[in-house]
Amino acid sequence: MSHEFHIVDVFAERKYAGNQLAVVLDAGDVDGDTMQQIARETNFSETTFVLGGERDGRVPVRIFTPAAEVPFAGHPTLGTAWVVHRHRLEGPREALTLGLAAGDVRVSFERAPDASELLWMHQRPPELGPTAPAADAARVVGLEPGDLDTGRPVQQVSTGLGAWILAVRGLAAVRRCRVDLDAYARFVARGTAQSILVWTDETSDPTVRVHARMFAPGHGVLEDPATGSANGCLAAYLVEHEVFGSPEIDLRVEQGIEMGRPSLLRLRAWKRDGRTDVFVGGRVIPVAEGRLL
Repeated sequence: MSHEFHIVDVFAERKYAGNQLAVVLDAGDVDGDTMQQIARETNFSETTFVLGGERDGRVPVRIFTPAAEVPFAGHPTLGTAWVVHRHRLEGPREALTLGLAAGDVRVSFERAPDASELLWMHQRPPELGPTAPAADAARVVGLEPGDLDTGRPVQQVSTGLGAWILAVRGLAAVRRCRVDLDAYARFVARGTAQSILVWTDETSDPTVRVHARMFAPGHGVLEDPATGSANGCLAAYLVEHEVFGSPEIDLRVEQGIEMGRPSLLRLRAWKRDGRTDVFVGGRVIPVAEGRLL
């Protein structure tokens, strides 16, 4: 077996920041067990496998964490679209569609004011799930109930892959977060989401609106430096509850700072006529390429 692969940093403003992703091309002849072994070998939060070229207007892709296959993930969607666009398509496109287990996801390419390229994915319509007591959620991340903003519900949300959204009072509390694995296992058993997104509107960068951390031990990822799926869930949550005073947002999120991999995610979302649209965007920076032997 010999397959071309690319390593990119997603939601990064520079190399060696953001979230690492390995993309294996022309992987239609690779079975699922081998894909899982490769994902464990890279040990990135996700590795993707492009099964071939476009079929009926979509590029089929599978996504694996070190622990399991997942139906959707944010930074793998953007990073894979960038690699396919750059290395497998003839000529530039305004957009392309990836066929994932969760369904088709459209990724568009936009030229930013500084001439850099931004990628945007239109996530699936959000599903707002159950809420949970603040005390239970706080225990999962090693905080006290008073560290959580009790005016904002702890809630499970999904835009293809679910996440629990926890609003925390300030940067100091976010930085103290440490996952209690036993409390985590009990907490996630009440729903379907394995990810915990902790966020606050106090930020390190005053030009950014939200500071976030994301923990997903159930996916084999203790902490993730940049999470497009969970931030899509956050965008839907912010719109649904009008957290910033409007059913529409256009803002930036900093993540990964505590891990030494600063990341910047862009969120656009709005709720109109009962429908919520969620877009998550960011930059992709190439790091390495090679072949699997």
